[in-house]
Amino acid sequence: MEEGDKILHRDLSYKVQGILLETRRIYGPGHKEKVYCNIIAELLHANNIKYKREASFNIISKLTGEIVGTYRPDFVVEDRIVLEVKAVDIIPKNFIDQIYSYLKVSDFELGIFVNFRSPRLYIKRIILTNDRKN
Repeated sequence: MEEGDKILHRDLSYKVQGILLETRRIYGPGHKEKVYCNIIAELLHANNIKYKREASFNIISKLTGEIVGTYRPDFVVEDRIVLEVKAVDIIPKNFIDQIYSYLKVSDFELGIFVNFRSPRLYIKRIILTNDRKN
């Protein structure tokens, strides 16, 4: 974060949210999650925003240092934001918890959750700064 900038990854976050809004505006609700992911990938590429789809990162045991699992969020944007895309009628709490889990075990501090099937586009920014992690 820059001096005086209180919003984590402000410019990139706004661009990503704009892409999510544009996706919903053009395509509306009712598509499968994979369709939305494909559209988001096209728009990220068109806006020269670097991303990785389903990039894996390992969960390391605090006891042994061994890999105990792997997470694969839908997108990692500019190596700064984890983006999770859903298209569900009801958002269970564990979907939001999933983003917190991604942030807890990685160096990422910002996650964005989006649900395209809700009556109004649902976007939630989730922040877990590295200084608050164990």
